[in-house]
Order: sequence, then C-alpha cells, then structure tokens
Amino acid sequence: MWDGIFTGLSTAVMPFNLMMVVVGCFAGTFIGMLPGLGPISAVALMIPITYGLDPASGIILMAGVYYGAVFGGSTSSILVNAPGCASTVVTAFDGYPLAQQKQAGKALALAAYSSFTGGTVGAIILLFAAPALASVSLSFQSSDYFALMILGLTAVAAFSGKGQVLKALLMTVFGLMIATVGTDLTSGTTRFTFGSVDLIDGVSFLLLAMATFALTEVVMTVLKGQHREEEPDMDMASLGSMKLSREEVEEVAPTIARSSVFGFIIGVLPGAGATIASFLAYGLERNLASAKEKLKFGKGALRGLAAPESANNAASTGSFVPLLTLGIPGSGTTAIMLGALIAYGIQPGPRLFMDNPDVFWSVIISMYFGNLVLLILNLPLIPYISRLLVIPRPILIPLILFFSITGVYLVSFNSFDIHMMVLITVVAIFLKLLEFPMAPMLLGFILGGIMEKNLSRALTMTDGSFSFLWDRPLTLCITLIAVLVLLLPLASAWYRRSLTPGAEAAVKEGEG
Repeated sequence: MWDGIFTGLSTAVMPFNLMMVVVGCFAGTFIGMLPGLGPISAVALMIPITYGLDPASGIILMAGVYYGAVFGGSTSSILVNAPGCASTVVTAFDGYPLAQQKQAGKALALAAYSSFTGGTVGAIILLFAAPALASVSLSFQSSDYFALMILGLTAVAAFSGKGQVLKALLMTVFGLMIATVGTDLTSGTTRFTFGSVDLIDGVSFLLLAMATFALTEVVMTVLKGQHREEEPDMDMASLGSMKLSREEVEEVAPTIARSSVFGFIIGVLPGAGATIASFLAYGLERNLASAKEKLKFGKGALRGLAAPESANNAASTGSFVPLLTLGIPGSGTTAIMLGALIAYGIQPGPRLFMDNPDVFWSVIISMYFGNLVLLILNLPLIPYISRLLVIPRPILIPLILFFSITGVYLVSFNSFDIHMMVLITVVAIFLKLLEFPMAPMLLGFILGGIMEKNLSRALTMTDGSFSFLWDRPLTLCITLIAVLVLLLPLASAWYRRSLTPGAEAAVKEGEG
C-alpha cells in the first residue's frame, strides 16, 4: 500500500499533472456556477480533451472538473436561487435567504470552507481506507438500500416550516408519484407516459429542480413587481463580511465534521451520490438541532448551509470508491469517467491498485491538492462573484431564464424538456402561492426511484414477503432508526401537550 501511495504521490506532483488539477478545478468551478450545467456536462466536455493525455493525467483532469463543478455549483444556488447542479439544490434552502439578508459574502465563504473540509476529509479517508471500504459497499444489499431510503424520507420534516408537516408529506407523495413516470426497470413496461415517447425515460431531476427553484423564483419576482427595480436593494458595501465570528465557527464546526463523514459514507454506496448525501445531511442536522435552532432552518441557518456543502463534496470523493475498487459507477458523472477509463484500456476493479497503481493512487492524492486549489481560487473571487447581486433585475432575470433553459436543454437536446419545465413551473407557482414547500417533492422524487427498484429486488429475493425488513441485522437496525426518527417528534409533541402551561414554558426556556 505504501509503495502505491508513494508511486501515486510522485505521479500527482508532476508539474503537468498539477497543472491538470488547476485547469480542471477552474473549468469545473466556472461550469458549475452556470445554472443547470453541473458536473455531468462538465466532465463530458472534457472527454475530447483527455484523448491525447496519458491515463493518469486524463483522469486527474476529469476528477478536478468533477469536484470543481460540485464546489462551484453552490454559487448560483446562494446568489440567485438557481442551483448550479443537482447536488447543490439543498444549498439554496439556507444560502439564498442569507444572500437576501445581505450576508452573501459570509454564505459564499462558509460554503467554500465547508466544501474544502468535506472534500479533504473524504480524500484522507479514501487514501487510507479505499480497499476496505470496497467490501463495505459490497455488503449492502437491496433490503439495506430500501431501509436507507425510508430513513431518508423521514427527514421530510426538516424541509417543512412550523405547522406544515402535512403539506410536506403531501409534497413528498407528489414527488414519489412523479418518480414513477417512465419505464419500470423490473418489468420493462411504461407507466404514466400517456403515449409520449419523450416520457419513456421519466422526468429529469435537473429539470424538476430548475423549474421549482430558478424559474419559479423568477416568476414570483415578476408577480411581486420587483422586476421593475432598476437598482437592486443592496450594494457592494452591504454584502456583508466574509469573516465568520468565533461563535459561528464553534456552531458550524461539529456540523461540518459530522456531515463530511456522513456524506462520504453515503457517497461510497453505489448509486447514492452527492445529491442524496446533501439531502440526508441537511435532514440529519435539522433533526439534531434544538427546537429553537430548528426554526432557523430554511431562513438562513449557518448549519443548514454547512451540512449539505460538506456532505456533497465528501460524497463526490466517496463515489470514487466503487468506481476505482469495484468498477461500479456511483453516479452519472462517475459513469462517464468509467467509460473514459475503459477507453484508456484500464479496467477498474479490485486489481486496479495493483495493475495501475499510478492511476489509482495519483487520482486519490490529487483530490487533496484539488480541494486546496479550489479554496485558493474561490475565496479571493468571492467579492467579484457577489457582484451578481448588484446586476439590475431587468438584466438579471433574463440571464437566469437563459441559463436555466439552456442548461436543461443541453442535457437532452430535446425541446419537450423545455415544455415540461414550463408546465412544472406553473404547477410549482400555484403550490407555492398555497404555501406548499417544494423541497419535500424533490426529496420524494430523488429517493423514489431507488426505493422502488430496491423494494422490487428485496421482494423477489423473499418471494413477496416483507420479512426482508428484519431478516438482516443491518436492515433491521436502519428500519428501527427510521421508526424512531418518525416517532420522536410525535412523542415530543405529546409530551408538550401533557405538560402544564408553566412547565411547558420552562422546557422551552431550557431548550433556548
């Protein structure tokens, strides 16, 4: 192992490969900032460029583009509520409110620090535990994935305001319903396509996210009449300091540490990826918060911004475990990288770190350099990036519309997706006017497909019996945790109602 690490280190610190890290991080950050484009598009654009490079340099470049795009995707989420990629949708929940509160500088700085920490923690764990983690990811079966998705759905309360739990549950069901549109992977039959060929592959998550956040925000701004404001209600002097106070650092440090490790673990599981990691980390963090802290989530909570940013970058690093050690792509982006490795004549799998140690270890070691480069690149640029907020709205709104629609179109090159996005935007505006939260719908949609697929497999293995929920200790443990997470808020509410008014006031004062 140590011989391999030294081989990888000597390969990664070659001047040309270091330049590939810098180029990849810069290109990825820039593409990630554009709403709708994200890491899959960024890595796909790099494939023609890498054909003339040796395998180690080519994969280092694509890896830099990958986590650079995830790193940069938070910028548009925070500043204009238009997620740069799917994994930064959750960043907008608290990042955008912070920008509206004239704390854009602080939000971007915190996102940069959280991303750097998440990526670095992931790279260190990956360096020393990659072979061992491969066996962990292999030990997860369909029943375990199903239980994990159920646990993820219990976080729905984290995405709802006070007194909106029922609305959040309804929106989660709506998201699960949208996830059923398309082709059933187990039987091969089409469902709810209404005879349309364009719906055979289902609805794109990116399309759904851009419609419910970017386009909806733009239309709501127009409906409120704010689009006529030539001058925005903030200037560069009021964007707030980039510095975090000592109290704020102490508040977010445990969150960043927890979310980094948690995000990496989720990223290691094949098919999970950075998007699921960011949703689950946000839900976990809100569930761990006190009653007083929970009220801040969705309104500019620093912990609500730090959790998904740490988790999605750690998960991006973790997704290289199944790719490099098992040859299984953990996400759409790593699937493209798998194709690039095979094109180089390299077969990812258990023998990769023995047959091609320079590729295996140099990619892992370059991740640490990449995260350092991203931090150095992004922090000085924050005052200039923040100038997006002072662009007059009559100019900014058409730009957001252009990049959102173009980003979705470039994924499929199908005009039907544009029509679908407009339709979903109209529905989302109607629901938003009725104060239905959008995030639970996205949570239900992203977990729905994985949950259905693994439920089908688990039922097949047990001849249609639900005994798979308690047959395996791991599945049983995850299921019990999900039940506890569901019951705890109900028990807490019942306990509060059973208290006398004076005692209830004392409990609230103690939590505060």
